[in-house]
Amino acid sequence: MEQFYQLGWTLDSAGGASGEAYMAEQDGQKLFLKRNSNPFIAALSAEGIVPKLVWTKRIETGEVVTAQHWKNGRELTFNEMPQTRVTNLLKKIHSSKTLLNMLKRMEMEPITPEIMLSKINASLSREVWTHHVVRKALTYLEAHIPQLDPRFFTVVHGDVNHNNWLLSDHDELFLVDWEDAMIADPAIDIGMLLYNYVPESQWSDWLACYGVKETLDLQKRMKWYTVIQSIAVIQWYEDQKRFKDMNTWLEFLNEIMNHNAFI
Repeated sequence: MEQFYQLGWTLDSAGGASGEAYMAEQDGQKLFLKRNSNPFIAALSAEGIVPKLVWTKRIETGEVVTAQHWKNGRELTFNEMPQTRVTNLLKKIHSSKTLLNMLKRMEMEPITPEIMLSKINASLSREVWTHHVVRKALTYLEAHIPQLDPRFFTVVHGDVNHNNWLLSDHDELFLVDWEDAMIADPAIDIGMLLYNYVPESQWSDWLACYGVKETLDLQKRMKWYTVIQSIAVIQWYEDQKRFKDMNTWLEFLNEIMNHNAFI
């Protein structure tokens, strides 16, 4: 990012796991800069799902840098995640034909449960793979692979953690960090959001607001995807040697496995 310093911009890290995001400031103007950002960002900006895209530039290293309006604000809290505006924005994303067609033009192939299971099996360390809760979960995943026609797949964010929901000082809600975007079953996002943030007694109301019925098939798909994503998170924390967080997710995975055992 040296050339931005040379042009008189002040850069500060904007955090994030990638370390490639910056807050840039010059003459009172603030921008959010990101290296190697997903090219999907332009379509998301046009839909109002992320802060407005200002420009995209290829720098001397060959990397692509995107600049978006800087939004002062904060992440959503756990208690705010069940709010209707979160539900509505997620529904907007899953329903968007524009976003779906954009990913298809980028030649993105649908991610099926079989693909997800193959990837998770290939990614696990021996330490995670041999944990009794993970072994139980993997057996469950093999036996309950969801069946859904890929024609019903939508754009899926893939990481609806509350840290990725930005509420601006002007009360604008955005869903950011689209590096895991895919064409897949929307139950991937729905399951993780409900299991993590919404009391089960409110699931029917949440799903009604979203626009679907709480069927047994949907319950099975939500559980399956939440289990497999939880294993992926456990492996990530193990890779980062963040063992306390890893154990928290092992406990969460165990709770899911014991929840609605009949599905």
